[in-house]
Amino acid sequence: MLSVICPIYNEEKYIAKCIDSVLKQDYPKEDMEIFFIDGMSGDRTVQIVNEYCVKYPFIKLLENPHRVVPYAMNIGIKASKGEVILRLDGHCEYPQNYFSCLVDNLKKYDADNVGGVFITLPCNETNISYAIAECLKNPFGMGNSLHRIGAKENVKTDSVPFGCFKREVFDKVGLYDEELIRNQDDELNARIIKNGGSIYLIPTLGIKYFVRDKVAKVRKMFYQYGLFKPLVNKKLGQAATVRQFVPPLFVAALICGLALSFFSKIFLWLYLAFLTLYFAIGIFMGIKSAKSTKRASMIFLMPWIFFNVHLSYGWGYWVGLFKVLFHRTFTAQSNR
Repeated sequence: MLSVICPIYNEEKYIAKCIDSVLKQDYPKEDMEIFFIDGMSGDRTVQIVNEYCVKYPFIKLLENPHRVVPYAMNIGIKASKGEVILRLDGHCEYPQNYFSCLVDNLKKYDADNVGGVFITLPCNETNISYAIAECLKNPFGMGNSLHRIGAKENVKTDSVPFGCFKREVFDKVGLYDEELIRNQDDELNARIIKNGGSIYLIPTLGIKYFVRDKVAKVRKMFYQYGLFKPLVNKKLGQAATVRQFVPPLFVAALICGLALSFFSKIFLWLYLAFLTLYFAIGIFMGIKSAKSTKRASMIFLMPWIFFNVHLSYGWGYWVGLFKVLFHRTFTAQSNR
């Protein structure tokens, strides 16, 4: 049996499309169970899901009083019966062969986890939404994160979005870490690899992911990604990836460069050259996206959004490192 688990919180705008895409799956309905784990939503999410539960007995709605994703996943895993656990996100839509393709590749590679790639889409028709989507699938914004920028063929990797797992993986490495409000997937994947497991990316399997609609929401999201990364590293006893260090080094360069520029014209010119190069790359990426989207505003919006993403993640990382070094607590908050 396949057990599908989807943490949700205030997803009334997206949840119906998500469930409809689940119902269209070519995987046998009699061989799966679907759990939506609600984090005490304050909108119509629960009402919408309940309407589907009445029509489809294999869809179940459970409550997550802790409100955050790792608790939701653990509630779902403990309630489920399947030999394969598949995690979903209510903010996404899935291709018709999503379940069957993941299960087939899980067996084909004898992998511990497999996943697809994001097809990053704007959530509305505004220029800001388009610019956010373009930045979150751009290598300058996301580095070599293959599940965001894509790959040419099936490849062993360090992380995939959501994931399709052998149930026995959780017996071997443990459940989701409930202390991690963000980066819980990255930490679990790193734990799998550390224990000799394997993770594969299936780039032909695209997940429609709808971005946040405001730059402020993107800032908050990436700040939290950065904030919890040092805690993940502490738990693992090692860095999960090398790319995580780029944004904090960028922030350090901004601060140190600004301070040094007051003492020497050489440092001032180097600092200005650094900023010029950074924003020039951002503008170049914006020009490319302006051509593909036919929206000239990308030229100006994308450099600004790149800067917000990198600054938020980098600053969050330094705050998280301070909390780890001085044994401060990490405050829980919702993912939306």
